[in-house]
Amino acid sequence: MKFAQYASVAALVVAGTVAATGAQARDQISIVGSSTVFPFATAVAERFGQTSDFPTPVVESTGSGGGLKLFCEGVGEGTPDITNASRRIKNSEIDKCMANGATPVEVKVGFDGIVLAGAKSGADLSVSRDQIFAALAKNVVVDGQIIANPYVNWSDIDPSLPASKIEVLGPPPTSGTRDAFVELVMEESCQEGIEEDACGEIREDGAFIDAGENDNLIVQKLEANPAAVGIFGFSFLDQNADKIKGATVDGVEPTFDAIADGDYPVSRSLYFYVKKEHVGVIPGIQEYVAEFTNEAAWGDEGYLTEKGLIPLPAEARAEFKSDAENLVPAEKM
Repeated sequence: MKFAQYASVAALVVAGTVAATGAQARDQISIVGSSTVFPFATAVAERFGQTSDFPTPVVESTGSGGGLKLFCEGVGEGTPDITNASRRIKNSEIDKCMANGATPVEVKVGFDGIVLAGAKSGADLSVSRDQIFAALAKNVVVDGQIIANPYVNWSDIDPSLPASKIEVLGPPPTSGTRDAFVELVMEESCQEGIEEDACGEIREDGAFIDAGENDNLIVQKLEANPAAVGIFGFSFLDQNADKIKGATVDGVEPTFDAIADGDYPVSRSLYFYVKKEHVGVIPGIQEYVAEFTNEAAWGDEGYLTEKGLIPLPAEARAEFKSDAENLVPAEKM
């Protein structure tokens, strides 16, 4: 597949940057970003390395925010070519990218759910988003007063919930999963009386534990502590179904079909962004994108569904595939 549009002037800028440093241009694609998109990007990278004449791309899990920060630093072989994101790029990030000469091309790759999950040996958990807010908010409303979160056990919130300590392992502020969780759960269920800007504040008294960007590590910790629950993407629940089980949220189980149909309430879109100026300079970028947007990869029966990706509708896939081929820049929302 050939990309229809290419910024030749920008290519000269990138090539000049490489020459100025006295280094050789990289021959291996550099990909950073979301831990949620990481397994999908890794699967594509491995397939790409096996079936093409290009080296297997290097894929790093830095978190959505961390990846976009690196991506938007500018152009040149010292900056990433592609960044994965479990949320859409922010307007401020587009501004930073463009100010530094880096044009992000947006590719939406599919859907994912954000789940609460615990060890198979732990208690079953069925919660509402209101109850999750009550468990994790820094401040809550009790008897009409805003106070520091007093809840120690889940049963303190509702007697129907397990009489176990609230201990939730979750992603850091740099994570797109954290951003989406705050938007879809905390802000959606914010209690009346709490200021809008404070709705997304997570408690810092030990009930919520920042577990970093390594979702596999969260799974290991859940196995070691069956009383705890973790927050991560559905794909990790799907891949570790022999070790962990998902909580029901607002009466809906986190399943592939429930997320695809829009029934599961805590779901979001997944993306990656290509640096337009690097296409044609760092070899293999357009071919890697072609592999990712191939029906055999991201289609309804593609190999990425085996990793837990919920595909976009066929019409949307065609639209984003075309935008990627034509290097259409991401637009502000």
